[in-house]
Amino acid sequence: MEKRLRRTALYIPGNNPTMIQNAGIFGADSIVLDLEDAVSIEEKDAARILLRNALRTIDYKNTEVVVRINPLSTPYGHEDLKVIAREKPDAIRLPKCESVEDVQEADKLLTKIEENIELKEGTIKLMPLIESAKGIFNVFEIARASQRVVALNFGAEDYTADIGAERTKEGKELLDIRARILLAARVAGIDALDSVFGDINDEKGLIEETKFIKQLGFNGKSIIHPCQIKPVHQIFTPSEDEIKYAQRVIAAIEEAKAKKSGVIALDGRMIDAPVASRARRILAFAKAAGLISVI
Repeated sequence: MEKRLRRTALYIPGNNPTMIQNAGIFGADSIVLDLEDAVSIEEKDAARILLRNALRTIDYKNTEVVVRINPLSTPYGHEDLKVIAREKPDAIRLPKCESVEDVQEADKLLTKIEENIELKEGTIKLMPLIESAKGIFNVFEIARASQRVVALNFGAEDYTADIGAERTKEGKELLDIRARILLAARVAGIDALDSVFGDINDEKGLIEETKFIKQLGFNGKSIIHPCQIKPVHQIFTPSEDEIKYAQRVIAAIEEAKAKKSGVIALDGRMIDAPVASRARRILAFAKAAGLISVI
């Protein structure tokens, strides 16, 4: 699968025509057009039609277009999927995902819709949203439940409410949970996207949390306001020094191969598989960000 940037996934309320129309100009890697939490019960049907029409008429260009439907366990989820999938979004964010069966149910519905509209099977991707104790318990199976799954998303607010934990800015109560989601994503070979940082006025807190989840290994973060895009992107985009070093690592590997040497070293240090893997990952992100043209 071609590597794409998912540093930011900006939530856009599915009942806000102005924000829906302008969603692509903010510069987020992904937009998440939201039919779930952002929309009251009274507006569910109207928001669904609004998003359907928007997907038909608005060109979001290179921005990844994701729609968060309502859970399939609710009266609205199936209709969301049936209506929205016909408009060919890049992916569906599947909320309250707790089991393999949740993913497989969505997969089957998407396969049927793709067949009806003559779209290649598997074109529309799935992004399960893990936000409950049961979802965390089953996260390894969820991550591998379908070839459509390209990312796991973490919903910290609902998760802490589900288990009765206190949600703090420090996030100590979430460390083992984030690690479990990340590990499940890596085993499945997919992306891991962190939860939102709810205080849009606390840029320092956003930066600290984003640096932390990047250190853990996450690929990106869900956000709730355009003002959060720039600081998150700055943290997740490789620096010039990182890119140059990664290029030197790959050059050393290629040189060793040309000489048929089993020993690969750079600046007096051995280059082993983890170092090479990290270098390739940095260069893949740099290319996706347009910082380099070739790897």
